[in-house]
Amino acid sequence: MSGPDSQTEAAHGGSATETVIVLERLTKRYGEVTALDGVSLSVRRGEFFGILGPNGAGKTTLVEIVEGMRQADSGTVTLLGRSPWPRDTALLARIGVQTQASAFFARLTAGEHLRTVAALYRTDPATVGTALKRVGLTEKENARIDHLSGGQRQRLAVATALLHEPELIFLDEPTAALDPEARRELWGLLRSLRSEGRTIVCTTHHLDEAEALCDRVAIIADGRLAALDTPRNLIRSLAAPARLLVPAARLTPEAALALDGVDRATVEGDDLVIETSAANRVLTHLGDLMDIEDVTVRTATLEDAYLALTGNRTEHHR
Repeated sequence: MSGPDSQTEAAHGGSATETVIVLERLTKRYGEVTALDGVSLSVRRGEFFGILGPNGAGKTTLVEIVEGMRQADSGTVTLLGRSPWPRDTALLARIGVQTQASAFFARLTAGEHLRTVAALYRTDPATVGTALKRVGLTEKENARIDHLSGGQRQRLAVATALLHEPELIFLDEPTAALDPEARRELWGLLRSLRSEGRTIVCTTHHLDEAEALCDRVAIIADGRLAALDTPRNLIRSLAAPARLLVPAARLTPEAALALDGVDRATVEGDDLVIETSAANRVLTHLGDLMDIEDVTVRTATLEDAYLALTGNRTEHHR
């Protein structure tokens, strides 16, 4: 695996884009537990950067150190050209933070909460309406926060992070508790923020989300950097076979194995699962035997790469 800097350059065509976050040999321990063990990586301006890993892998500790909320035991952190620790108040106006368990002025309305935050940032109160519109909560401006659903509170947390138009945004599980439609709408918002040149650092347990949104992902396992690359390159590194699913009633494993290009054929429930490294060739053969619409093609995903790198098969990742 190449180093973090060379991988970043590859992801951006080798351009000398400004680096906004640099971690060098970052280590953090809690008693006998090593939460981070010599992690080095960099994030460049305008990048959508994902941080993935099993529960307890060190993701939250890493992000909180970068944000200036915790002190590393050793190693260095540079955020927008400055050290975030000791707490650097000059950085607060330049970054936005959405935490998974966000704190609100719960008895205020959504609008009142955002106007209070705007006052703390000395931001024009007019930005409140823009922030609510961005996350689809305009109609909830006068609703009390403790009357909002979990998904609505999650969107309000994102609106709070965006209120002062930060150049660097940290999002911790931003689509948790959102229904599929709201989740996709938020994806659109995040893409638009990236197109504005903002840098986004996002932790997520949705592997499809990371694959769809992230320019690069860092996979953290047991406090160490297990991989750092584009989702596409991580998937390619698996060299995993394609899986073709056909109704088991239409084809036996023996008949499938007789087809040119089939490596393996097994029955799983009502499906015959065909594994192949020559999907186009096998699809042509299957087209001669059945309606091609009966064939489902599944290629390797970021989830496959994640599981291969972390060995984490007990935790469900969607």
